[in-house]
Amino acid sequence: MRRGAPFATTFSSVCAAAVVAGCGSPAAAPATGSAPATAASATASPPQTSAPSPAGMVPAGWKTFTTSDGTLAFDYPEEWTVKAGQSAEDGAFVALVSDYGKTMATLRTNVAASDECTEKVPFMVYDAEPVPALAQGGVTPRFVYEGRTDPYPGDPGDGSSNDPPESLSLAYGITSAPEPSGDTACPISHVFTWPPSGAAFGGVYDPFDTTPGGPPHVDTPEVYKDTTEYKYVKQAVTSLRPVGKQ
Repeated sequence: MRRGAPFATTFSSVCAAAVVAGCGSPAAAPATGSAPATAASATASPPQTSAPSPAGMVPAGWKTFTTSDGTLAFDYPEEWTVKAGQSAEDGAFVALVSDYGKTMATLRTNVAASDECTEKVPFMVYDAEPVPALAQGGVTPRFVYEGRTDPYPGDPGDGSSNDPPESLSLAYGITSAPEPSGDTACPISHVFTWPPSGAAFGGVYDPFDTTPGGPPHVDTPEVYKDTTEYKYVKQAVTSLRPVGKQ
């Protein structure tokens, strides 16, 4: 596993096909064909007795959200909100929004996972933790906060001053993908195995985000990892579990 590397000069958003989780805005609506979020579904849900939280693991005052199909639940800070929708075709769409209006993570179900690996590039792993509650078929997904470094096309790679800067994609989420090894890895794919095909729960870290109210001076992934905001979103994402399972 390759650990954190020096921060690249250009940030590339990872809201691409390889990364399902984390795309959208605080006002994102459910996917086409989803029922629009009602006033009840777009706000915090009360604690659900059918989806208990692990004893002693959730800070006082946190709330629990359960998807409308009653299959998955997660915990989140009381100051944050949830915007949700559901359709039979597209599965669940849930946006977890911070107290200052930034979408911290999105949960989607009925996501098609892809095993395609078009090109391996240098990677960084800043944090990782297994999520045993979501194990399927003997595979335990893991939460990962990671990055990929991609040279621009045409980069001569000779270290000269004419070499263009590298772009860096950074994201966190749950994945069932094999753990990378060596010096390179496939593109980020925060999708985990979940009936009927797959699901995604995660978000994007943008070192240049200037949303008012956000944590200051977090322009590197290492620094962001130590913020309360990151610790909150990690705890929310890793609390995802089947309803009725602690």
